[in-house]
Amino acid sequence: MKTVSESRTIKSILVQPPDTNMHGTIFGGRVLALIDEVGAISAMRHSQQLVVTASIDSVHFYNPARLGDILTLEAFVTWTGNTSMEVFVRVTSENLSSHEKTLTTTSFLTFVAIDENGKAVRVPKIVPETDEEKHLYETAPTRKKLRFLSRRQSESEKILKMKPDE
Repeated sequence: MKTVSESRTIKSILVQPPDTNMHGTIFGGRVLALIDEVGAISAMRHSQQLVVTASIDSVHFYNPARLGDILTLEAFVTWTGNTSMEVFVRVTSENLSSHEKTLTTTSFLTFVAIDENGKAVRVPKIVPETDEEKHLYETAPTRKKLRFLSRRQSESEKILKMKPDE
């Protein structure tokens, strides 16, 4: 068993011109790549194994990060299965002039721990400590069920679209 704090990962970057669109705000795809990276590091810290991204369950963009802002990503494991880990990532931006910090994005991802042969391996159970960690842990089974239903629905839609000879 491991505490959530053992998986906590924080990464900050300066939003630079190549990161931004014509509005002077960071590209959503750039934020997604950073979320996946910091989420994977958090999952690797928890499992002490390599990991693969199984799903990005939700991404909510609340406010833009602008050119020159400091973007900070915080990730931590919220729940574990046998080989999988749910990771929450919170992204904030900080305006250097005003020192104002703004929530920009949140996301839940699922990672699977793998060995050197790419085979899924067991992960330690998670122990939440803070109120936020306990809340995310207690609500994780609902998110897991929604992931399952979403995946099942997507597979059903694929089958319905297939022609009989495929």
